[in-house]
Amino acid sequence: MEFVILAVVIALVAIGVISGLVVSSRKKKLPPPAPSSTPTITAPPAEPHVGDEAEAPRDEARRTIEEVDLPTAEEAVGTPVAVEDPVVAEPVAPEIEIPEPTAGRLVRLRARLARSQNTLGKGLLTLLSREHLDEDTWEEIEDTLLTADVGVAPTQELVERLRERVKVLGTRTPEELRKLLREELLTLVGTDMDRVVKTESGLDSPGIVMVVGVNGTGKTTTTGKLARVLVADGRSVVLGAADTFRAAAADQLQTWGERVGARTIRGPEAGDPASIAFDAVKEGIAEGADVVLIDTAGRLHTKTGLMDELGKVKRVVEKHAPLDEILLVLDATTGQNGLVQARVFAEVVDITGIVLTKLDGTAKGGIVVAVQRELGVPVKLVGLGEGADDLAPFEPEAFVDALIGD
Repeated sequence: MEFVILAVVIALVAIGVISGLVVSSRKKKLPPPAPSSTPTITAPPAEPHVGDEAEAPRDEARRTIEEVDLPTAEEAVGTPVAVEDPVVAEPVAPEIEIPEPTAGRLVRLRARLARSQNTLGKGLLTLLSREHLDEDTWEEIEDTLLTADVGVAPTQELVERLRERVKVLGTRTPEELRKLLREELLTLVGTDMDRVVKTESGLDSPGIVMVVGVNGTGKTTTTGKLARVLVADGRSVVLGAADTFRAAAADQLQTWGERVGARTIRGPEAGDPASIAFDAVKEGIAEGADVVLIDTAGRLHTKTGLMDELGKVKRVVEKHAPLDEILLVLDATTGQNGLVQARVFAEVVDITGIVLTKLDGTAKGGIVVAVQRELGVPVKLVGLGEGADDLAPFEPEAFVDALIGD
């Protein structure tokens, strides 16, 4: 019996020892890592995968179908309200301007003209007022006229007439001299020329006006300003942008037209000018317009091929209807060089009138006389500034009064 008890005790002790060894092995810890100079890097949180929620769902109150307000039957079948898309909306049409009437424009601008031009008149009056008019004085008078671009032949004619009248007049008061000079300058400028811009064809077709000139003279601007003059007089206008060689010329002309409600016919850049001019006249006839203004490219007078093309534009336009007016735009500041340009243009197309631009910026008003003598056609319009309404019909009396001053 004692033997059995002893065996049981030994067995229990053995089981206890084995259990302690197992538990101690499970509790054994790894040794701490050796110290290192490399800093510990903490990995960023993992990026969410496709389908993962960006945030925890929020508890929202949900309505049942009975709680949702649905449109009535009448509202559902009603006329839908159009919502304008700002991206594809039509551009806002520019506000149509009302140009000022053309009557008396040059008179209104007389002061501006006088400020720049009366150097000529004052110089002549000063010389003529000398007590003794010797040969040296008359040479100075000639030089004054030539400097003002009057031209050699007109200058000689004017000096001869002045010499004769001064000799007959004898005593010369300032008032008498002013009157004498005014009469002779008016004779030189010419008061019997027809200076009306022809914009009526006399047929069922609109009046057709072609504007020509060298680059830099203000030709496209003049065409736009002329459209304003015509609209101010109650005429409807179609513009033909046949200047396809100068960048943005068509855009410039179209802007002028939009300001007064005139439509512009244009084509691709570097396109055929004759084709555009033809289409402009065709559209003008179809619309029943009063006037068609055709702006041509600024041709260098030394470019024979380009000048020939200008003749082609004229011939193509005349297949629709005859041209009523061909206006040559000249820069008043170019002086005698402008006469060379005028002569070459006159050989290609039949110039019927002259537009002198920048007349307010030069004291050489004698170009009016010189260019009329050169071409035998009148100056019909003058540009007296940068303003939209600074293009005025040429009036000899107002011009001469501005030359000699008050």
